[in-house]
Amino acid sequence: MKEDIPIYYFSKIKDRELRELVNIKQNFSLKIFDLWFNQTINLKDHEIKFLTELLDKEFNFIRIYKEEDLKVKFIAPILNKVDFRNIEKEIRDFYEEKITYKTNKFIFTGNTDFLVSKGLEYSEKPYFFIQEFKKDKEISYPESQLLAELITAVELNDFKIIKGAYIVGAIWNFVILKKLAENTYQYFISINFDSSKLTDLTAIYKNLLVVKEEIFKI
Repeated sequence: MKEDIPIYYFSKIKDRELRELVNIKQNFSLKIFDLWFNQTINLKDHEIKFLTELLDKEFNFIRIYKEEDLKVKFIAPILNKVDFRNIEKEIRDFYEEKITYKTNKFIFTGNTDFLVSKGLEYSEKPYFFIQEFKKDKEISYPESQLLAELITAVELNDFKIIKGAYIVGAIWNFVILKKLAENTYQYFISINFDSSKLTDLTAIYKNLLVVKEEIFKI
């Protein structure tokens, strides 16, 4: 009798479980982020005005919002302003899009919080993920959940490298995942970006613009 292949959902997978399934290690070097974070981007006046007014309005609530409040009131407006949609290139952003990666040993599956992908009706080729709009890291696993999603996209698309981010309350961390060999990966986590500070929020916005331009050039 054939054994059932265990299923691991993005929303529930823990750090230890992920490491038991794949060979994955963190590389603590931050140099890999230099090209991403240090590009010269001159924001337009309306973009600076938007970020300033959004933070003025939401500053006292960012740390106390529940997941859906944080997403709708603060995160989504930023992502909408970046505007990952390009009809001509058939690229757009998706919320709660399901993706699945199957092997003969395990299955990764679930609805992603946010992804940018090829495809207008449904995700055909995911390029970038943002995971977990949650307040408390202790009751969720944003890092391992994001990594499972990135691994899924790398394998489905035959990529060698992919980018993402995870959010815990006001704090954003950007992530790069590299595939080194079969079932073997390394990942890099950026410094913290505190979205309750205008300088950091502006940097977050610029980092997202860089990702957008990279995706549109693919």
